[in-house]
Amino acid sequence: MSAPLDFDLAQQRLVDFAPRLPTELLPTRDCLGRYLRAPLAAKRAQPAADLSAMDGYALATGEAETWRVVGESAAGRPYPETLEGGQAVRISTGALMPRGAARVLLQEEAIVEGNRLAIAPGGEASERHVRRRGFDFGLNDVVLGKGVRLGPAQLALAIAAGFGAGRLTVGRLPRVAVIDSGSELTDGAGPFTDAQVPASNGAMLASMARPYASSVERIGPVPDSMDALADALEAASGADVIVTSGGASVGDHDLVRPALEAWGATIDFWKIAMRPGKPLLLARRRDQVVLGLPGNPVSSFVTATLFLQPLLRRMGGAADPVPRPVAMPLATDLPQTGPRTEFVRATLGPEGVRPIAQRDSSALRSLAQAEALIRRPAGAAAARAGDLVQVYCLQNGATA
Repeated sequence: MSAPLDFDLAQQRLVDFAPRLPTELLPTRDCLGRYLRAPLAAKRAQPAADLSAMDGYALATGEAETWRVVGESAAGRPYPETLEGGQAVRISTGALMPRGAARVLLQEEAIVEGNRLAIAPGGEASERHVRRRGFDFGLNDVVLGKGVRLGPAQLALAIAAGFGAGRLTVGRLPRVAVIDSGSELTDGAGPFTDAQVPASNGAMLASMARPYASSVERIGPVPDSMDALADALEAASGADVIVTSGGASVGDHDLVRPALEAWGATIDFWKIAMRPGKPLLLARRRDQVVLGLPGNPVSSFVTATLFLQPLLRRMGGAADPVPRPVAMPLATDLPQTGPRTEFVRATLGPEGVRPIAQRDSSALRSLAQAEALIRRPAGAAAARAGDLVQVYCLQNGATA
């Protein structure tokens, strides 16, 4: 029996293993959640001209004691003339600076009588209140790199850079099928017998896949039989990624691995030196990738966070699909670790990251409370409160 694969090596194997899906050319406004497959260079400068950053008065260059207000520059309606010495215009935030003006006097620092303007005591007309042309980005600047995910802010940047009415080259997102396996599982409304377990993993994994997938199909629950698993795999034959939950371990009723091999899939790796989540399987059948996750819900969630979501991001075109931990102080002590990389559920607070006492891999209540995973290296010494540890922050619903 082969030894479990090192966690970091397994993540790298996953990234190297995952095929890039084809590109698509989509209208910019339809690209939310997609990954750019080419760098994006701005078609315009932002801003395209000098603008006022505040409400107030734009003053003509040169010194004066008072100024004559000769008009107004509003957002979208610029003052059309060039200011001459001693002239000023009322100006709104975001409005074009008139020709011949370089400073803005804040509205609250202005004294206006009729059309005459003076600076109030303590006030100052300043260039600080002017947004200079191109200060955000210039024409032909690369504003978004290849492999960047287009979230709301990135989509706004792409539109501002001149692609609002255009199209972007993005990666196709994978089609995903989630197979929940186990004879004890039920999707029924109850009442349940003591031998039955509500099938929660399928819904959990489908929701974790959905932000990175073009479609997610749930299949099952599937009983522990070769025939039932063969039918489920055939039903998932149109998916780019098949995710199984349960049945990937070494028990008499853990049939996912032999079912995949009978289906024609090639196993890349099967076990990982991590806790929770040791029985994790990666396989391929032609252009389809299969990820077999453990059946215990905490193990399934942790491996989906660290393997399923990176797999989907990579296939969609992400430049850096693997989540990166950040250093945070421990709020309480942690014992030394064993021979596997450990991931400890935790909450976040002002004193740092606090491990959750309940560590059982079937405990859904503690999983729902978790805001982070503490990563502990294999064979690490005991950690004390205040020590820095590596932490993955979770978008787990409770505080998101």
